[in-house]
Amino acid sequence: MTTVAELPAGFADKVLSAQSTFRSVMDALARPGSVQLITAKVGTPAGMMRGAAAIALTLFDHDTPIWLDGAMSATSDVAKWLKFHTSAPVVADSSIAHFALIGDAQNLPPFDHFAFGSNEYPDRSTTLILQVDSLTQGPAFELKGPGIDGSALLQAMIQPRDLFERLAVNRTLFPRGIDVVLVHGDQIVAIPRTTRLVASGA
Repeated sequence: MTTVAELPAGFADKVLSAQSTFRSVMDALARPGSVQLITAKVGTPAGMMRGAAAIALTLFDHDTPIWLDGAMSATSDVAKWLKFHTSAPVVADSSIAHFALIGDAQNLPPFDHFAFGSNEYPDRSTTLILQVDSLTQGPAFELKGPGIDGSALLQAMIQPRDLFERLAVNRTLFPRGIDVVLVHGDQIVAIPRTTRLVASGA
């Protein structure tokens, strides 16, 4: 069992690291499908990639309930690390989570297990942070939507394979919906609810 003293460190420089990570996340949201780099130095508990850890330290706090999938909660280390560094409550009910950390995206629960927000408060939805196998190699996905000049081509190895088909529900739910941040190592790609898949291939 890992004690608090044995937990991995957070940011080496809290203020500058949080600022640079926040800029990377905002750039990713402003340009959906583009690969952004997390440059901050950050300790990570087992099973959590550096990009996911940096996002957690930047965006999570005591007012943001977090849900962990089976891979993230396989040991208590991730929950302990999040509580120690962010004070974010880890909840068992995914439908009330502001963020969901997904270490095994192949077994991603159905989207109706998460919060879609409401027409009055569409921001009260769950943002999924999915760790994936690659954001530079694999099948090609052509994306369109706000923030994309024409179309964007994302080449990535993503689980579940039908992620974009699932995200099509955002079209009927808008302004409600699910936002997704894909993470591989220190790379991130944002797929906001306004982004549409127009073509995919090998």
